[in-house]
Formats: sequence, structure tokens, C-alpha cells
Amino acid sequence: MPKFIADFFPNVANYWDIFLTALNATYQMFFIAGLITLLIGGTFGISLIVTKTNGIKPNRVVHFILEVITNVFRAVPFIILLIFLIPFTRSIAGTSIGVKGAIVPLVFGAVPFYTRQVETALADVNPGKIEAARSMGSSTLGIIFRVYLHEALPDLIRVTTITAISLIGLTTSAGAVGAGGIGSFAINYGQNLHYQDVVNLCVILLLIIVSLIQLLGNTLSSATTNKELFHK
Repeated sequence: MPKFIADFFPNVANYWDIFLTALNATYQMFFIAGLITLLIGGTFGISLIVTKTNGIKPNRVVHFILEVITNVFRAVPFIILLIFLIPFTRSIAGTSIGVKGAIVPLVFGAVPFYTRQVETALADVNPGKIEAARSMGSSTLGIIFRVYLHEALPDLIRVTTITAISLIGLTTSAGAVGAGGIGSFAINYGQNLHYQDVVNLCVILLLIIVSLIQLLGNTLSSATTNKELFHK
């Protein structure tokens, strides 16, 4: 254990092993739910753009279903969603508590948000470039990967960064209902025991994590933007 922890956060030092377990739980929730959100939310966002009325592959039924799913789950506050999904989470993960029990509601909470973010980023792609690709005989997949994703890459990095930061907040909220992680540690060993130094460290740690994610996102977004400008 670092000496400054014992000096400045004595109550954290008393629960050091539990604190490390909470950190690991937050890490697992963030990366597992994040990867699933990236895949499902990205697919849904692309599908919404592609299947809209003036899209490259219009499909009213698919578009309507995706719209309904996205709107319904976006409208439900995350804490309520956690409780509402308990039976479904148990049937999928075998438990509604801990890291396993948190993954399902985290995905349901983050996917609709990321879906809209991706849809917005792709909607800004120049229609002229899409039409040019279509006139040259590009397939639907070709347009998606060579035009949509290529042109919107800086914006996609930005919205992915926003979603990642939002997901950190959701993992913290999930701690309030037995998911574990930093949120649970702050509540059980900070607020409930009236140890302010525990709460302080959790807040500082979350600020550092969020700042690092934002810095990484800004760096990658700027790098891809400059690259696009250079090629143009």
C-alpha cells in the first residue's frame, strides 16, 4: 500500500483489500459492458442511418423497431432500469448482484445512448460522398466502411469518449444496488460509516479516470482530424 494512502486516507488503508477488489470490479464492469456497448450500439447506430427512408438501404420495419427499442430504454432512468431488469438479469447471468449482475443493465443503459451518438455522428457525413460511392457501384458494406465510418471517424471517437465517461458514471450508480465497484465502496465504507476520506479518495480517483479517458479521446480525435485534413 502506498504510504500517502495511509497518511492522507487512513480509513481507506483499513479497508485496502476491499478497495482493490472494488477497483477491479469497476474495471471489469467498464470494459466488459463497454465492449458489448461498442458492438451493439455501433451496429444499431449504423443500422438506423442505413435503414432510414433516404438511407442507402431503406427498411421501415427494421428502422421502426430500432427506434422503439432505443427510445424506450433511453426514457427509463438507470436506477429504475436496474430494478426493472432484475428478473431478466437473473435469467441471463444467474445473479442480479456483483459484476455479473451489473453487466446486463449497464449494457441496456449505455447502448441506447451510444446508438444515438453514433447515429448523429454518421448523419453529418457529406451526402455527396455517399452518392459518389453509390454511383461507382460500391456495395452497402463498402459505403458503410469506406465512406460513413471513414469520414465520421473523428466524431465517432468523440462520441465513444462521451459514452465511456457516461459508462463510468453508470458503473458507479450500479454500486448503489449491490453491483460492487467504487460506487459501492464509497457508499458502504464512506457514507454509511461516515468516513469522509473514503468518499474523497473515490471522487478523486473517478476524476482522474474520467480525465484520462477524455484526454485519450481528444488526442485520438485530433490525430484523426489532422490526418483527414492532410489527405484532403
